[in-house]
Amino acid sequence: MKRVLIKLTGTVQGVGCRHATLTKARALGVTGYVTNCVDGSVEVLAQGSNPAVDNLIAWCELGVPCTDGLMVRVEEDQGDDIYLDFSIVR
Repeated sequence: MKRVLIKLTGTVQGVGCRHATLTKARALGVTGYVTNCVDGSVEVLAQGSNPAVDNLIAWCELGVPCTDGLMVRVEEDQGDDIYLDFSIVR
């Protein structure tokens, strides 16, 4: 199992980024969450099989639909929470 924290910066809030990420993550079988951050970025916690998480990272790096000036930072996450689904956290 792989678990990463993905930070998306640029014009990523108010453009459908969270909903697009939710749809893609669920299609890949990735669990975790996506949320807006107070600094204007979007945070994605993704956990699942290595190929599924890698595919979500690659999708983010290609450019989440509707975003502008997208920058993606990925780091391994050592948390131990178990997510059964992928959701939008408000």
